[in-house]
Amino acid sequence: MPVPPGQTHLAAPGGPERWRTIGTTHHVLGVIHNVTSATRLLDLLSVFEGDTRIQVHFTCTGSSAFDGGMREFIAAREMPCIPWGEACELKFDLAVSSSRGGELQDISAPLICAPHGAGYNKTLSREPGAGSREPGAFGLTDEWLVHDGRLIPSAIVLSHDEQRERLRDGCPDAVPFATVVGDPCADQLRASTPFRDAYRTALGVRPGQKLLVLTSTWGRRSLLGHGGDTVRRALAELPRDEYRVVAAVHPNAWHGHGGWQVHTWLAPFVRAGLVLPVPETDTWKAALTAADAFIGDHGSVTLYGVALGLPGLLGAFDEGVVAPGSPMALLGGLLPRVTAGRPLARQLADAAATQPGDARLAEVGGLVTSRPMRSMALLRGLFYEHLGLPEPADPAVVRPVAVPRRPHDRRRDPAPPPVFVTAHFEEHGVGAPTVTVRRYPAAVQGAEAGHLPDPHLVAAEGEPDVRWLHTADILLARPAATERPTREVAGPLFDRYPGCGVVAVPGPDGLNGDCGLALRDGPELTARWRDAQWWTTPQTAAAAAHACLSRFGPAWEGGITVRTGEHLPPAVLTVAAAHRS
Repeated sequence: MPVPPGQTHLAAPGGPERWRTIGTTHHVLGVIHNVTSATRLLDLLSVFEGDTRIQVHFTCTGSSAFDGGMREFIAAREMPCIPWGEACELKFDLAVSSSRGGELQDISAPLICAPHGAGYNKTLSREPGAGSREPGAFGLTDEWLVHDGRLIPSAIVLSHDEQRERLRDGCPDAVPFATVVGDPCADQLRASTPFRDAYRTALGVRPGQKLLVLTSTWGRRSLLGHGGDTVRRALAELPRDEYRVVAAVHPNAWHGHGGWQVHTWLAPFVRAGLVLPVPETDTWKAALTAADAFIGDHGSVTLYGVALGLPGLLGAFDEGVVAPGSPMALLGGLLPRVTAGRPLARQLADAAATQPGDARLAEVGGLVTSRPMRSMALLRGLFYEHLGLPEPADPAVVRPVAVPRRPHDRRRDPAPPPVFVTAHFEEHGVGAPTVTVRRYPAAVQGAEAGHLPDPHLVAAEGEPDVRWLHTADILLARPAATERPTREVAGPLFDRYPGCGVVAVPGPDGLNGDCGLALRDGPELTARWRDAQWWTTPQTAAAAAHACLSRFGPAWEGGITVRTGEHLPPAVLTVAAAHRS
């Protein structure tokens, strides 16, 4: 049982009044199936905030195969928890569940059942290992709503009117007990949109960058399970200075394999720049609100992205688990799939150009909720009606997503990872030339690199994978504790790595974007930034200078406007002989 050991909580129904500080009069039981359902359950129960008449308790059904992470989730939030067997023996005034799993008929309380995703979009059978699933949606059929001929819930929460007709097909007797209240998560995402810039800053998105959210549900045909190469492609093909990539991984995938294992599997991608927040936080909501585009699968986050009006692609889609006639099934027929052999940036650009005005996608996005921005008020009314209590005087409002703590990698390597760099020059009749330098993480490129025309490789001294050091065009020396002549630092590196043509030597603090440059068969130079930006690093300076020297000859000196992306601010780099600096 994934519940901290111990006796029934002191504040449980029937417990001794002498130990209580607040004189509550009503007891509500929150029923947890796994971490996924628990996160939605807490959203639902937030309607009781500030009401000291009500004590909320929690219990776990113990019926989920994905019970990993439950102890930590409960302990971190200090949730008063009662073991399942004892919870079924106690009488509560109301019970709320965001899943249908477990023996819910054993609870002694009016039970309200709600979905734990964007409505009812999946099919699932109670029978373990069943070869076929019934055609109706999980949560809208007799199999999940009726026990021994009796309806289990006292009320069924729907997020859209269209679900009532599917409920009528799957469990006609339940229709009179269904109430459409909208979708709390969709409302929260909508309420969060004014704070998009704050979320982008917290997620490390710089001015001019695009934020791409990769979202994966669980299962072998999810984005991670079936289309896992999409993660690699996003990091390999999209320039690292132009894009910030966040992966929203379903709790069942995370806890089914273990958080350590997921981190370990995705560690090469994290080193290449992937942001990987833990799934039981609201960081995925902040990321989706802040995103410019998404790549998803048949999980709820994909549907929420469409409801927000974001352009997107499908990296995977499992028609076999999607309920026929559901919004997700409709979406699967509309969103384009990620295709091989075509640049991912072009596919995203096409989505951004065509999807915002697509009436069909807008219609599917509208199926997430038919009571927009009213879910908290309607839910609270439903809960208090079943409790037989008047509602609090203050209105029930939807709160925006909290600004996440700035995500950080589990490890930070002391040397920047090796990158392939491309350079594109713009021809000008007069004035300084302009070069656009784009960097791509080298370690995740894979077998195909057709998106990188004639790149050169930049690697840092101390790189543990020595293949990059032996093939690098440019080597970035470690910042010295004290300033040393560039040629003195570069000499041993030229001797050790004969394929290297340029050594860049950062200043002593290692933070200044300026650097010294030593050419194997040429002079010693300095590269200095003017109008420095967040991306003006020694690595970028060396790459831009190398591109100019390759194009204009080793004797070239002067200023050049450097860009690292279409929407990123430019900076001017001045390259001069060392004795003139």
